[in-house]
Amino acid sequence: MERELKELFESAKKAADAAAADGGAAEEDRCVDALKALKKFPVNYQILVSTQVGKRLRQLTKHPRKKIQSLAAELVEIWKNIIVEETLKNKKNGSSETKESIKSEHGANTSDKKVQRVNSIKVEKPSHSGTSSSSEKKVSAVKVEKRDSNKEENKQTNKTATNSVAPPKLTSLVSCKDPVRDKIRELLAEALCKVHGEIEDELRDEANAADPYRVAVSVESAMFEKWGRSNGAQKLKYRSVMFNIKDAKNPDFRRKVLLGHVKPQRILELTPEEMASTERQMENGKIKEKALFDCERGLPPKATTDEFKCGRCGKRKCTYYQLQTRSADEPMTTFVTCVNCDNHWKFC
Repeated sequence: MERELKELFESAKKAADAAAADGGAAEEDRCVDALKALKKFPVNYQILVSTQVGKRLRQLTKHPRKKIQSLAAELVEIWKNIIVEETLKNKKNGSSETKESIKSEHGANTSDKKVQRVNSIKVEKPSHSGTSSSSEKKVSAVKVEKRDSNKEENKQTNKTATNSVAPPKLTSLVSCKDPVRDKIRELLAEALCKVHGEIEDELRDEANAADPYRVAVSVESAMFEKWGRSNGAQKLKYRSVMFNIKDAKNPDFRRKVLLGHVKPQRILELTPEEMASTERQMENGKIKEKALFDCERGLPPKATTDEFKCGRCGKRKCTYYQLQTRSADEPMTTFVTCVNCDNHWKFC
């Protein structure tokens, strides 16, 4: 039965790939027929887990053909409901077995306090009408509590079932029928695939779990949504992002993009200096410091003196320097600055 399910899915997958490649209507009809056969195929939790067909079927929910996409999404939803129903049934069967074992044991200690409380209330024999009514109220209250707890358990199992079905890794790029956009996705995926050979052993597991094709598609989609086409007005921004991701001397930024440390929307807000590698950022800092030092050194030397008195504040703490602003036979011009009030004046 598992082999038949795999063969049926493989035929649907091959037809879907052929329909996406050359766009033939015959291949699309073949894939639709195979998906309808899968829809009628009797499956259960064990078969779906052992074959892992459900995870691979998620790839077809993003197929460019609408018929294949809708049928695949409908089939994924049906199989998901089957998994959830069977897990709930197994839980209920397990809980009923534990209740029967508790009833058979007399005087045994159990971890479920609510079950003990129900059993003790059922064993008691009321002697008066007042006590019987109060015991009935207690029993109804306990039943309501148990129903609420069952509802919470069902919600938790539904959440875990939906979270456990993670999107599978893409084996190839998702085409958008635009040769320019597809070329950008191809270049991004090619650059992101290099990360596996550049990272250290500590990040090996995290990198293996990442999907370079899916990340490349999400980055290109984010750029297209915000900046439009790559050959438009924002082509320089496209080039900046592409250059930093493909740069052989910038493996840090490429690794951050693949592992999700830098989200696709965040990439669009980064400057070229922020996308540069750590070494390059340190070099840029040193260059700026050196340029600032050279600028300050190029200024005329200043000296502090108390020979000049500021006409504004009356203080004698001043700095000054001299420049030859006129011909050589003329005296130098002295420029004075008050340290206290920043007043400036000059004289010859």
